[in-house]
Amino acid sequence: MVDRLLSPLTSLPPPTRRLRLGVVGGGRGSFIGPVHAAGARLSGRWEVVAGALSSDPEVARASGREWLLPEDRIYTSYREMAEREAQRPDGIDAVAITTPNASHYPISVAFLAKGIDVICDKPLTNNLDEALDLLKRTREAKLVFGVTYSYAGHAMVRQAREMVLSGEVGEVRQIHVEYLQDWALGRPDQFSKGAAWRIVKDSATPSFTTGDIGTHAHHLGCFVTGLKLEKLRADFHVCGDPKPLEDTVFLNTRHEGGIPGTIMISQAAAGTHCGLRFRIFGSKAGLDWIQETPEVLHFNKANAPAQTLIRGTGAGIGPSATRLVRMPRGHPEALHDAWANIYAEYAIAIEARRLGREVPAGLLSFPDIVDGVLGVKFVDAAVQSNRAGGTWVDCTLKV
Repeated sequence: MVDRLLSPLTSLPPPTRRLRLGVVGGGRGSFIGPVHAAGARLSGRWEVVAGALSSDPEVARASGREWLLPEDRIYTSYREMAEREAQRPDGIDAVAITTPNASHYPISVAFLAKGIDVICDKPLTNNLDEALDLLKRTREAKLVFGVTYSYAGHAMVRQAREMVLSGEVGEVRQIHVEYLQDWALGRPDQFSKGAAWRIVKDSATPSFTTGDIGTHAHHLGCFVTGLKLEKLRADFHVCGDPKPLEDTVFLNTRHEGGIPGTIMISQAAAGTHCGLRFRIFGSKAGLDWIQETPEVLHFNKANAPAQTLIRGTGAGIGPSATRLVRMPRGHPEALHDAWANIYAEYAIAIEARRLGREVPAGLLSFPDIVDGVLGVKFVDAAVQSNRAGGTWVDCTLKV
């Protein structure tokens, strides 16, 4: 297992060219679209050349000009973009989908049908049937499909994963993840336009906080330990001002092997900002990482002095982290660098697919379509559990 999941290489292979990226969504008022674009550019492996940046034609045109896109590659429809880019000799190599969750499925279908690799924001879809259909289409087309669980791109998250998989913590015994924010403390009518769609209660929106940040917490615990979630029980709450969907969730979890854990998420935890944290406890040691101080990983062996590992090269940092390090210690790296790291990995995978090359085993660990499907299954199970009064619900899925 370790040999398959870890590579000893301490650097990523150089690109043969910059790949061409198109973006759907991300225009004026968007938070996540410009983050995708910035991460792609920072990786040094992409140029953003086309976009359908809004469903509003006027906003799409204005945003495209602000992004300095060529006039003939500013689209007002993602379907038109998929059709025309697939016909161009210099068409996009991949599309980044940065739109509200309910639109991820039809946009993904449109680009997959044209043979264009997809990079989609999380959660993959709002229901499991659509997620499984995207998995089927991706495999049939033999394309690369990335899902941007961006925190997996932090170098010290990769360091933690390597330490767990190589046995430095011993046998994993507990997995705890929390993600606390306070931006949704108030009423939904106080939310910005870019956030208001998240809280609309309809048949296409089964949850708020679980789908928004809970999927990050779920993915991080599974990614670092290499252990899939098998079952959970969930308790939904509204701890901020009244709203139609949950803003706080507490979950008990069981990963493969019956390993117990917890997930605690809230977007109504007053005074918090982006408090994503995991704590992994094994038979020999524990690991503790906090997203707001992402360059630090705490490694504590039982009955031994505590250790603090700092992002950089050497000094105990393994190859999984080293190949994602951009600056020496003391020169801070943070979330944009994590985005750049996963966009670099997407580029390597997409370039290899297009050139018919093999990627060295264990070199790339980016979140993919399977991670996206399992994230949707997690949300679905949490919603079911809460509706049933907090009963245990199975999370396993053959993918």
